[in-house]
Amino acid sequence: MTDPAPKPAGYIKLLLDFGPLLLFFITYGRSDLLTATGVLVVASVICFAVLWRLERRVPVMPLLNVVLVVIFGGLTLLLADETFIKMKPTLIYGLFALLLAGGRLLGRQPLQIAFGPMLSLTEKGWTLLTWRWAAFFVCLAGINEIAWRILTTDQWVMLKTFGFIPIVLVFALAQTPLMTRYKSTDESESAGI
Repeated sequence: MTDPAPKPAGYIKLLLDFGPLLLFFITYGRSDLLTATGVLVVASVICFAVLWRLERRVPVMPLLNVVLVVIFGGLTLLLADETFIKMKPTLIYGLFALLLAGGRLLGRQPLQIAFGPMLSLTEKGWTLLTWRWAAFFVCLAGINEIAWRILTTDQWVMLKTFGFIPIVLVFALAQTPLMTRYKSTDESESAGI
C-alpha cells in the first residue's frame, strides 16, 4: 500500500497558487504587459512543477490554468499583442462553466468529484451548488470579456489582480447557507451511493 501524496503546507500552496499572479502585477507596475506576461508564463510553469512534485499527482485545475497561461501568454509574446493574455480569464472561466454544466447534463456531479472528501452534501445540494458555480463562471467570463474591451490596460490589470479573487471569495462565502441547508448526515447519500 502506498502512502498518500503529502499536502503542501497552506502558505506554500497559497504561494504556489497566487505567486505567479503577484509577480505579474509587480512586474507590470515596473515594466509593461508583455514583460509581465513573460514573467507570468515562467512563474506559472515553475509553480505548477513544484506543486506537481509536492503533491505527487497532476492537479487538474492548476494544470488547466498553466496550459492556458502558456498558450495565451505565448501568443501574447510571440505576436506582441496584449489581446491574448486579456482573453485568457474569459476562456478559463468559460471552460469552468462548461465543465460544470456539461458534467451535470451528463448526470455527473463535478463539484462532488472535486470536493467530496472535504464537503458532505445531499445530491440536491451538489446539484444546486454546481449550477450556481456554473452560472457564476459564465458571469465572470462575461465581465472579463467586457472589461478587457472597455478598460485601459492598467484598469484591467487591477481588476484581474485585485477584483476577480475577492469576487470569487465573496461568492464562495455566499454559498454557505446552501451548503448548510443541504449538508448530508448520511455518508452513503453524500457519496452518491
